[in-house]
Amino acid sequence: MPNSNVFTGMDGSITVAVDDAESPEGQAANAVAEAFALSPIGRASNVSVQVHSELRPFHEVGQRYATELRPGNVNITGTMGRAHINGALLRLMLGDAAAGTRPAGAFVSPSFNLSLLLENPAKPGDRSTLTVHGVKLDGWSYAMPEDDFVMEQVTFKALWISVQDATAS
Repeated sequence: MPNSNVFTGMDGSITVAVDDAESPEGQAANAVAEAFALSPIGRASNVSVQVHSELRPFHEVGQRYATELRPGNVNITGTMGRAHINGALLRLMLGDAAAGTRPAGAFVSPSFNLSLLLENPAKPGDRSTLTVHGVKLDGWSYAMPEDDFVMEQVTFKALWISVQDATAS
């Protein structure tokens, strides 16, 4: 039976998990996740995930409406804000290149899975988990406003996405 609960951001938690710990990209992400204890990611806000499927309409000669929609490429992107600036997200983007010294040449870009878990404390066991696989951070920004919280924001791209609903028995 599918999950039909209503959730708010207070019901959520975010974790970084490494899918392929043997690959250089997975090892780089695992090193950052362990060093900064990113399970769960704390002080996160305004998380968004977008899935864009490129549909191509086929128009026949003499027809005004499309006769078929053909699926094309699927692109997964997202953003996440964080109010705890400690270099963890920048390190997840740049790996060793953000370690304090300029890299001499090419460097590995960490790759990881981002799990977004929603579970209402009033209904334990009823949860929805959205897992974004093969995530790479492609943008990082830092804002220091005069009278608000200091925030960093990252943008990311991913290879694929999955969702899993669970209900208590």
